[in-house]
Amino acid sequence: MKNLFKVSALLAVVVLTLSGCNCFKKMAKNQDEVKLTCTPEVLVLNNGTVDADITVTFPVKYFNAKAVLKVTPVIVFEGGEVAGTTQYFQGSKVDDNYTVIDKKNGGEYTMHVSFPYDERMACSELQLRAEIKCPKGACKEFTLVNLNTGAIPTKEEAAVLAAGGAEADALKRAFGLTIAQGVNTLQKDIDYAAAMQTMASGYKNVITEVTRANYMFAINSSTLNRDAKSSDELAAFQEIAAAQTENDRIKQNLYVNGYASPDGPEKFNDKLSAARSEAGKKAAEELLKEIGLPLDVASYGEDWEGFKQLVAASDIEDKELILSVLNSYESSSEREMQIKNMSQVFDVLKDEILPQLRRAQLVNSSDITGKTDDEMIAFVRAGQFSELDELEMLHIASTGKLTLEEKIATLEVAAKVYGSATSYNNLGVAYAEANEGAKAANAFQQAVKAGGNSSELNNNLALVNLMNGNTEAAKAYTANATKETKALASAAEGNYAAAQSQLEGYNAAIAATMNADYTAAKQFIANDASAKADYLRAIIATKQGDMALATAELKKAIAKEPAYAERCKEDVNLRGFIGNEIAL
Repeated sequence: MKNLFKVSALLAVVVLTLSGCNCFKKMAKNQDEVKLTCTPEVLVLNNGTVDADITVTFPVKYFNAKAVLKVTPVIVFEGGEVAGTTQYFQGSKVDDNYTVIDKKNGGEYTMHVSFPYDERMACSELQLRAEIKCPKGACKEFTLVNLNTGAIPTKEEAAVLAAGGAEADALKRAFGLTIAQGVNTLQKDIDYAAAMQTMASGYKNVITEVTRANYMFAINSSTLNRDAKSSDELAAFQEIAAAQTENDRIKQNLYVNGYASPDGPEKFNDKLSAARSEAGKKAAEELLKEIGLPLDVASYGEDWEGFKQLVAASDIEDKELILSVLNSYESSSEREMQIKNMSQVFDVLKDEILPQLRRAQLVNSSDITGKTDDEMIAFVRAGQFSELDELEMLHIASTGKLTLEEKIATLEVAAKVYGSATSYNNLGVAYAEANEGAKAANAFQQAVKAGGNSSELNNNLALVNLMNGNTEAAKAYTANATKETKALASAAEGNYAAAQSQLEGYNAAIAATMNADYTAAKQFIANDASAKADYLRAIIATKQGDMALATAELKKAIAKEPAYAERCKEDVNLRGFIGNEIAL
């Protein structure tokens, strides 16, 4: 609680007698009884604004019935100031519509002030500035009062005020009464990026590519003629296999699989498919003799699966009926009989479908190993992004092996070249990690335009709006967001108790600190060795009065991130260090 006018009664009487400000003379005599409180005592940033309730209590027989007092709250910081809403008080005999303070009874008034946050407010003062107006004397118009001495401006000071400019601004500040110092901006330290979600890259270091070619046989035959051994399909197969042997990242697995069409006796077809696989093997060994890779041989009898696939892909009018019959019977002989009974479609099957199943299929299943992480990192650091495809860029950006700057550069290229929702979403998360809120929001919007509608993107849109102070916009996404994001939304609105109960780690420690639950706050970051955790421990120690521990934790934070050496000098949570050098 502060006195509104911090000046001895004798000094006030002398100054005001000389000033000739008639209705204000007697008010100054009882100035010690004018009480003032500011809640909170240390201003707090919440949801992009700084709010306070200032209560002024005027004593009985204090307020002159003919006086008008104009009071303006002002936040003052280096390079500027922001004025709040002015409040007017008047005596009972003043014919205006201001708040009346009755001389006989005194009065109490609470004024709520709210300021949009400016980064410069972290190191600031909340002042009250007062002007007095009396019907007679030197204060017929509103005249600035020095709330620290009770004096009104001298002629020289009045001239400075009338001229305006920097000197006038400095004089106004000198006349103001400071009722709070600094703004607690710890809410800004909430790590929204830590709760954001990247989308999976879909990258696989080893992928499998399969090529196929067929040796075709006549009905009931396992003999290959010259034409069957020299098709364009087989030539292309051989060319691919030969080329892949030159690449030490590719492991080729070669198979020959024999099949029979399902239009004869099952046992006969089993033997036929086995004979076809052996014939195919001999032909394949001749085809691939320069490659020198082993062939795995197998036979599969009647190829009902292949039959169904060919029918489904055909333009046969009754193909749905055929497939229904196939699915209705487990016995291959029953299925064959039912299909032969469909005289209206059997000729089409006999001429167009069944001949394609009389084969020995040559298969090359190639396991292709991609670049190592070290190779990808080298391309990133050389700026050779054209050597990487989108999945590789998304992957290497997710490994934690790049610096944040390299990660952003990689994802910027991926987003620009490929324009996918995944690239833009993951770029948005990287921007958020770099505290680039506006860029992060834009990247997430680009992800939406690219067709992204995943749970990860919805969650990130909620978080980036919270990060940028747009709590109302965030509400459009928080309903379907994660429990953690909903808790962070509570913290962004100043509901730290609810947030603390749903969070873990560093963000839970922030909420607990703002909730003055310092024991819990320390437990939440007990195993966190980051610079930001060290800095938060310094704040907690300061609030608990342990300046030795605060100094030790602050030194650790500065050693890891030197920027904290400057921040601590303006952080109201570290009052003991403001303006002091930290010995490292």
